[in-house]
Amino acid sequence: MRTTDTPASPDARLQRLLGGAQLNSLRQRMRRYFERVDNGTAGSSLLLSQLSLAEQEALELLIGRPSRISRSVRVDIERLDSALREAGIADSLRAALERIDGPIVSRAAVRANTSAQWTSMIALDSWHGVLRTWLTTPAALGLLKRLSRQDPMTGQQLLGRADATLHRLPAHGIARSQLAAETLGNAHALDGGEPTATIVLSAWRHMERTASYDDNMRDAKGNPVEPPQLDDRARDIWARAGVLVNELSRPALFLNLPVTAGDPVGESPGEPGYASLRRLLRTPPAWSVRGTTVFVCENPNLVAIAADQLGAASAPLVCTDGMPAAAQRTLLTQLAYAGAHLTYHGDFDWPGLQIGNQVMSTWQASPWRFATHDYKAAVTNSPPVTHELSGASVSASWDESLADVMQSHGIAIAEEAMAAVLLEDLSQRCR
Repeated sequence: MRTTDTPASPDARLQRLLGGAQLNSLRQRMRRYFERVDNGTAGSSLLLSQLSLAEQEALELLIGRPSRISRSVRVDIERLDSALREAGIADSLRAALERIDGPIVSRAAVRANTSAQWTSMIALDSWHGVLRTWLTTPAALGLLKRLSRQDPMTGQQLLGRADATLHRLPAHGIARSQLAAETLGNAHALDGGEPTATIVLSAWRHMERTASYDDNMRDAKGNPVEPPQLDDRARDIWARAGVLVNELSRPALFLNLPVTAGDPVGESPGEPGYASLRRLLRTPPAWSVRGTTVFVCENPNLVAIAADQLGAASAPLVCTDGMPAAAQRTLLTQLAYAGAHLTYHGDFDWPGLQIGNQVMSTWQASPWRFATHDYKAAVTNSPPVTHELSGASVSASWDESLADVMQSHGIAIAEEAMAAVLLEDLSQRCR
């Protein structure tokens, strides 16, 4: 029995004309053209260049143009649409492309839809107040999009996780890993660099910066004072939110800090004490320092010298132990808020001036024998063998001539070399 020949179906003919992997690149270029324009606003022609031989042949069959040597072809869209309809293959070139590779979505429509998703997402009233306020800032949406890789669904999930975390803050000395595990189910979900952590820290930092100054902060004469400048390091922001990160590393060293009666911190006058970040945040000592001068030094050795030679007779002394870490910064902040006047001394070298700049600006400390005339006196009394300054010079924010004078002498003066004169101040128990 003879099989009767039947005409090929439209789909089969379409596949022969435009289908197959060999013409995929050509189809994608045509699809991108339609993605850029709305359905009713397509242009009359489309220029296709850098064509392969197979793509040239396919286009020649589509548009009925005789073969010629050219790698560029201008396609008349309306004419091609008519040809496809008359042949019963497809209603249009766009329809043909959609039958082969699926719907063509307008880029403008996608952008509009995505933009609407972002807008409605950040405007939700149900977000935590700190998060909601941060989301109104110009930088917030850009950061959220980067963290979510431009995906609104991912962005929604990140905001939900940040919202859940913020509802746990401020905490009272909880470990960051514990907060993450209890709130987000993953002990590392709030580690440095994690998207949720980045959002939480950004929102909390914004809240701190926009919060009103505490009207209760007064100096010894009762005049209002500005609060300390806030450190933007992640560990410090977490600490101010009551969250502990490496809470036992580098505890703050101090001597004879006054506290209210009964506070265990004051049980051993004359002996150096340590306060971990954990201790400072979980059970903050009741510092009794309003109107008190608290001396701040850079090196632990000076605390040991003061304890050895002055003991309980020494004025209050705190050590930054180099550039202050989270525990030291938390302690200095607590003392400043409690009304203490901080005065700082460090090494007369470039790192010492850098530390001094931070302490002076962050906690409004005054220099403690840390000026040009103090340096000159120390150089005069320095031993025959001296330690040379090295590294890039650093200007002192509190004394514009200090760096130049140090540069001209070229001598570094260790803090311990000035112990005798510093102990004189500490022995007076200035208040």
